Amino acid sequence: MKKLAIGVDIGGINTAFGLVDENGDLYAESVISTKKYPYVEDYPAYVEDLCQSMLTLADSLSFDYELVGIGIGAPNANFHKGTIEIPANLWRFRTDETNPDPARRIFPLAADIARRFQDKQVLVTNDANAATIGEMIYGNAKGMRDFIMITLGTGLGSGFVANGELIYGHDGFAGEFGHVCAERNGRECGCGRRGCLETYVSATGIKRTVFELMAKMNEPSKLRSIAFDDFDASMVSAAAEQGDPIALEAFRFTGEMLGRALADAVTVTSPEAIFLFGGLSKAGKLIFEPTQWYMEENMLSVFKNKVKLLPSGIQGKNAAILGASALIWQKNSH
Repeated sequence: MKKLAIGVDIGGINTAFGLVDENGDLYAESVISTKKYPYVEDYPAYVEDLCQSMLTLADSLSFDYELVGIGIGAPNANFHKGTIEIPANLWRFRTDETNPDPARRIFPLAADIARRFQDKQVLVTNDANAATIGEMIYGNAKGMRDFIMITLGTGLGSGFVANGELIYGHDGFAGEFGHVCAERNGRECGCGRRGCLETYVSATGIKRTVFELMAKMNEPSKLRSIAFDDFDASMVSAAAEQGDPIALEAFRFTGEMLGRALADAVTVTSPEAIFLFGGLSKAGKLIFEPTQWYMEENMLSVFKNKVKLLPSGIQGKNAAILGASALIWQKNSH
């Protein structure tokens, strides 16, 4: 009988999920709204909607199969505890609450879902770690025992694999590479610190860079006519491909910040390869070439020209579902 896992990707807007086999083939997928359930009090209704929708999707398949488990990628997920802990964009307190208890924003998602699925294995991890395991099971990291995954979206996520195992750390939150300090007293970050790498290297980071460059540089640029609120990172890629000087300088600077940081990361885990995944990585050589150059320029000599910088092998609209499902296949392969 065919074995399938459900992969779930919880985002701030939508939650996507699908049934996946161990080869990464997707048999059915669906989506529910996350933003329909904005407050702490809405969390039980969200779990009910998600579980019911997964059961409906599972019942839609026309063949017999065994459900092995459910893997979930979500912001601020703790793999060790099966919880989502104080997520920035999920299940917030109502604005009229006074002195709310932060403990109410620790959600036991794995246990809550397992109860609805006859105690099937349910594993949760953050979305970047899910992408990392997806790369290991389905992507270009097959057979690699030491590598780093960098996810370049609205922020910068990461996963570190050493000796064939994802590093979770003692508290389940290891691998916050987006929040290493890239520039002392630099840009304000949503985490409350200054100069975090993701304020420079992300879709929002490159947007901030472009607007800083437009203030510093006199060169003509199509980007000057776009209002800040209408601006997105794909416009920088399109302009750079047409030779726009400000867009090209924005990618060079972004690559410099990422390359310098990666050179430091290499000294800690000595990876075979570093993978770039997500929206900004789709700019191809515009981001890969400066990142590679500055990484090698800043690399400790013993590591020079040893670390491959590669695109992800699971790019595509189903990548987050595949990555989440890979949690189950990885756990069951041990």
